[in-house]
This record gives sequence, C-alpha cells and structure tokens, in this order.
Amino acid sequence: MGLFGNKKEGGMMDVIRCDEQEYLVWKWRPSGEANSTKKENAIRYGSSLRVKDGELAVFVYKKEGENQDFIMGPHDQTIKTANFPILTGIVGTAFGGASPFQAEIYFMNLSGNVQIKFGIPYFDVFDPRFADFAVPMAVRGTLTFNLTDYRAFIKLNRLINFELDDFKKQIKDAVTKNIKGVVANIPADNGIPVLQMERKIFEINDLVGKYLGPRLETDFGVNMKAFDIANIEADKESEGYSELRKVTSEQTTKTVSAQTDVGIKNMQDTQAINAQNMEETLRIQREEAQRAQKLQTEGMNMSAHQLNQQTDVAKTAAESLGKMGGGGSGGGGGAMDPGSMMASMAMGGAVGSGMAGAIGGMMGGMNQPNPTPPPTPQIQYSVSVNGQQSGPFGWPELQQMSQNGQLTKETYVWKQGMSEWAMAGQVQELAALFNAAPPPPPTTPGGPPPPQ
Repeated sequence: MGLFGNKKEGGMMDVIRCDEQEYLVWKWRPSGEANSTKKENAIRYGSSLRVKDGELAVFVYKKEGENQDFIMGPHDQTIKTANFPILTGIVGTAFGGASPFQAEIYFMNLSGNVQIKFGIPYFDVFDPRFADFAVPMAVRGTLTFNLTDYRAFIKLNRLINFELDDFKKQIKDAVTKNIKGVVANIPADNGIPVLQMERKIFEINDLVGKYLGPRLETDFGVNMKAFDIANIEADKESEGYSELRKVTSEQTTKTVSAQTDVGIKNMQDTQAINAQNMEETLRIQREEAQRAQKLQTEGMNMSAHQLNQQTDVAKTAAESLGKMGGGGSGGGGGAMDPGSMMASMAMGGAVGSGMAGAIGGMMGGMNQPNPTPPPTPQIQYSVSVNGQQSGPFGWPELQQMSQNGQLTKETYVWKQGMSEWAMAGQVQELAALFNAAPPPPPTTPGGPPPPQ
C-alpha cells in the first residue's frame, strides 16, 4: 500500500482501511519493503484513514500503554492531531512532521451479525414429583449476536491475535452450559412437567433467552440479538421416559376418579338440599291452609250464634205483641194503647232488621266459595334438548312436555340453586311427572248392529 520513506524522499503515505467482507474484528497491517527495518505497527502521520458506515477504527498506542482512539464511520480523512486527541503528544517532528508512530489499528464490525448453531446432546432432566425417573432431553437451535458496546468488548477480549472461530467456540461452550442448567431446572422452577416440555417449547425458549442474554453481555461484551430453540426432544426409548409415562398415567386416572366422586357427591348433596327445601315449603303451605280453614269455621260459628240471639229477641217481641193485643180486647175499654203499639213496632222493626242482616250475612258467608289455598310453589326449570337450552318452564309447561314426550327422565334440567345440570329422573321434585301412567286410550265404538 505505501512505502515508509521520508516524505521529502518521495515516499507515499498509507491508506488505512478494511476490505474484508465478513469479520467481527480485523487488524490492519501496513505493507513495506521486504527488507524494511520499520516495525510492523509504524503508522505515518498524514496517512489516509477510511472507515465505512457501521465500522469502528480503534487505534491502540503501545508507547503510552493501552491508550486508545476511536474513530466511528463513516470517516475518510488524513490522520491529524485534530482528529486523534491522544496522537498530539505522540507524533514527533524529527522527520518534518511526517515521522512514524507506533500504533495497532483494529477495525470492528458494528453492523454485522454472527450466528452460532448449537446442538446439545441428551442430558438428564428430572420431574420433582417423580425424582426417581430421569428423562434424557436434547436441545437444538441457533444464537445470533453482534457488537454494540465496543468499549466493553475491548475490555473483556484481547484484540491482539483475535480469531473469530475461537471466539465463537468460547460463546458456544458458554451457551451449552447455560442452556443445560436452565432446562434441567425448568420442571422444578417453573412447574412444567417433563413429559410436556416438548409442547412448551416457546415458553422454554423465552425462559432460556432471558437468562442467557445478560450473561453473554457480562462475560463476552456481545449483544444477544436473537435466540431460537428449534427443537426440544425427549428420548422416548429410555427407561426413565417409559416409567414416568406409566406413573403419570396412573396418577391422572386416580385424579380423574377422585374428581368424579366429588362431583357426584356434590350433586347428591344439592338434590338432598332441594328436596328438604321443597318439603319445608309444602309443610308451611299446609299449615297456612289449615289456619285459614279454622278461621273460616270460627267465623261461621259466630254468625250462627248471632242468629240465635236475634231469634230469641224476635220471639220475645212477638210474645209482647200478643200480650198487648190480648189486653186491648179483654180490657173492657176497648182500643190498643198507641204508645205500646209504636214501641212494639219499633222493636219489631229493629228485630227484623237485625234478623235480616244476620240471615243475610250468614247466607252470604254460606254462599261464598271456600277460600282458595295458596298457589303451589313456582317451579322454574330450564331444559336442554339436543344441546339447545330452553325455558325456564313452570309446572304446567313441564307436565305438558312430559305428556308430549318432550321431557323424559333422561332429559337434562337445571334451576336456580343447582350446581350443575341433572337428568330429570334424578330430581326428586320432578319425579311425579314420570310416576303416573296415563289412562288407557278409549276404544273405538263399534258400528251399528247389522240389520235383521
């Protein structure tokens, strides 16, 4: 690229750039004469520096220890102290301002991505519920990372003699170690059964990614851009897998059986409570009907007593009238006393009026129909036929549906207070709908007798 002769001697300045297509870190080395005595890292002041967009040029000055200048692309200028703060005290003037200085120049790719494929062979995973059975699991996938915090990267990694293949191997080893640690503890830490881990691949992918990303940044100074578990596979031929399937199947059967027993017990308890409630309701209705009948009977007895009293009063008045009439005809004097007559008429009118009122009241009470008992309790049931719910229906509708065959013992019904649907034949309250058999249909009468 250039010769390192004195500018006054006609030497050419260097053009410092990176022409690599795929790289993460690349070290620039100047070219010179084969027998040149110039050191490898001698950089001529005034050389041209070209840094592409998405690149970073790092100048490392050994003379001053580990002092560094960072030039972010895009950049295409000559090397000047104005652009390189640390360079000011390094460049000498022995060669007319063109003296070389010692520096290592590294180009870092900040826009590219590095992908690593990993395949972790079978390793044992235990279900904490069944710790006696180890199930071998294998994990395969890809990891993609890039450089964002270049200062942290330089601090954690040697730029001298940097080899990408070696760096990728280090990251792959760390990825394998961390994935095995996370996946092995997922059943205990996250409650995912071992036999369901293959189906929980997306959830496991997120768990591993959240754990792995910060550690790659801390240990290697790289940013995990993407993490994808392509496959989680259990060794279905292993003894641990077979034994675990057998044990979990038995456990599932017991669990389902217990849940079924509890459901049946709850349904029976609900039906018993409903029956008790219905019995108590009917008892209260009977007592109310008896109380009403008693009050009616007492009222009728009272009316009869009043009628007897009024009858006695009328009888006494009639006797008084008879005596008054007898005194007028035999008293020698002739006519009935007008005062007595008016008094008797008044008494008779009062008696008659009272008698009529009593008789009318009694007759009215006798003519009135017996008070109707309280209405039967409202029964409201919803009915499920062929998966379609209808209702709720009252008792008359349920009777009609039972007679038409729309409601059978196997029909599922439900009402307010029931925990779940039940067959109508199992509900005590509806048993009367199915116990009474209908009368036999009438026979068709025969025709008239044949003529003689």
